[in-house]
Amino acid sequence: MADERFQKCVAEVLKHEGGYVDHPSDPGGATNHGISLRYARTRGSMFDLDGDGDVDKADILLVTPEKAAVAYRDWFWRDVRGDDLPAGVDLTVFDFAVNSGSGRAIKMLQQAVDVEVDGVFGPKTLAVVKAADPKTLVNKVTELRFAFLRSLSTWETFGRGWSTRVNSVQNVALSMVGSPQTTIKE
Repeated sequence: MADERFQKCVAEVLKHEGGYVDHPSDPGGATNHGISLRYARTRGSMFDLDGDGDVDKADILLVTPEKAAVAYRDWFWRDVRGDDLPAGVDLTVFDFAVNSGSGRAIKMLQQAVDVEVDGVFGPKTLAVVKAADPKTLVNKVTELRFAFLRSLSTWETFGRGWSTRVNSVQNVALSMVGSPQTTIKE
């Protein structure tokens, strides 16, 4: 069951991550299937896909959806305890983590459930998350995510795409919860 939920969530994330891009305004640098050069360099040899001893744009070009999914599970999904989260909440927090970092996604989740915002996803945070209404939680985390994204200096450049992504993720997450679709306006 947990693997099935991860597969559904990662498929949704990969829909939004797409193929290779190297936008000069993206602080992550060259990116393929959501794996940025900046991130890949933090993972050491895992992303030295051409075997030349360094991680560079040539390696990013070789990232496949399958390789990205392995990284997503090993870091982002595990960081946000995706297997432990309610359906829908898992996708919302996981996609946020992939797009903006696990620590930030965990802090926004903690803010949404009104527990100490320390970035540590421990048993207290998990208990409060599990006790919360999943629909309300999906919507609250989405609101906080939009507020964060709007605060970024790159909003003017990437805001339209982020809005499309976040609204789509929210709608899929709400369908996973079993709620009707809603859209937060930009």
